[in-house]
Amino acid sequence: MADKHQNDYMDEGDDFKTPQPLEKKKKKKKKKTTPIETESPRSIDITFKQISEKSDRIPPIVAYFSSGYDPSAQSRESPKVAVYQTASRKRTRVVVSPRGSNVEFVGSSHNGEQIARQTCVSVLGVLDKETQTLRILPIAHQKVLRLDTRVKGNEAGDSEAAEEDGEEEKADPSLHTFWTKRAILDDKKRKARILRDDPEAQKALEGKLDKVEVNTSALENTSAVVARNIPPHNASATNPSEAYPIEQIIENGEWSSLQDVYWLLQEEAGAATDGYPAFVRNRLYRLRDNKDETEKETAAGILTFITHLIKFKDVNSMVGLESARSHRFPPTIREKCNRLFKDSETSRLPDDKINLLISYVLVLTLHVDKFKTDFEDIAKDLRMSSVDLRKHFENLGCKFAVENSIRVATLPVPLKFPQIMRRRTKRR
Repeated sequence: MADKHQNDYMDEGDDFKTPQPLEKKKKKKKKKTTPIETESPRSIDITFKQISEKSDRIPPIVAYFSSGYDPSAQSRESPKVAVYQTASRKRTRVVVSPRGSNVEFVGSSHNGEQIARQTCVSVLGVLDKETQTLRILPIAHQKVLRLDTRVKGNEAGDSEAAEEDGEEEKADPSLHTFWTKRAILDDKKRKARILRDDPEAQKALEGKLDKVEVNTSALENTSAVVARNIPPHNASATNPSEAYPIEQIIENGEWSSLQDVYWLLQEEAGAATDGYPAFVRNRLYRLRDNKDETEKETAAGILTFITHLIKFKDVNSMVGLESARSHRFPPTIREKCNRLFKDSETSRLPDDKINLLISYVLVLTLHVDKFKTDFEDIAKDLRMSSVDLRKHFENLGCKFAVENSIRVATLPVPLKFPQIMRRRTKRR
């Protein structure tokens, strides 16, 4: 019995050892240990290398297709890619043209999505696993360009003719988007030459000119008049005081408003004169010694008008605003200054009006100094250099001389104004 039961157990044991499912379970346990081999390279020591942008090289251009077009999925030839840039590299256009298709993809750095506010800077990273180096490269315009779909032929700026000519930049000829100022000017000159050489255009122009009636008598009686930006003057005057008449600069009704300096002369010699320009302060001693009351009152009125003109220039500029903020202008003088030197359309003084105001001041200084003036102090009052001020004196017809080691400006008569010299352009 014992032997029988023992054989039966052994048979049953043999039966349980032979089934295949038990062996498969052991193999599954071995498979669970296989992922450990893939996790062995847990970390990599990477060296970062920042690549700076170089002026002689074009940075990489990164773009994406907004329509979902994938050029790598096409079984045909790779698409044609063209990049256009201005000479200053401020604008870039990318054109991707699939082979055998009438559709192309265009993206630019200055139109569409790219003109929106840029809240981040995009760069390109290239990882080299062999050297374990990550290179950070700057991309064009620090942004990713969006390539939009466009039908070929809608814009003439991407024609293949300009590309074959090897032009660095290309754009719409009608809009001159990618053209430099020099290229636009050369194109206009080229079109003018073509029009001039066209015989049909010449015939049409001659026909129009023949129909125009010319008034020859009016041309013969007309003399060329050059408008100068200077005070009222008489070029044929034989006396310096008549070359720039003071009565045409200061009208009769304005003298009563120009008594500030004359009242100052009635006070003691130690009266405060800090509010007056240096030119006026340096001439007060001469007026005090003058015994002719009429001449003294006239010179004092001119010095007062010079003070108002300088303060008017300072109050309308950012440089001398603080020094002239508390200055009081008589109503008639303020109205005259606004009429002569200020443009109603703008709040600031135009450059031509500033030059006219400076000319008025210089003419008045000539009257005060009897047409031989040292202009160093008035140059400081006008906040200009003496070299720049000489150009204004020359425009008035003045000449320069040296007396006692001091350069002075004189006014010879009759007036001779400098001629306008036209620079000759060299022919290429």
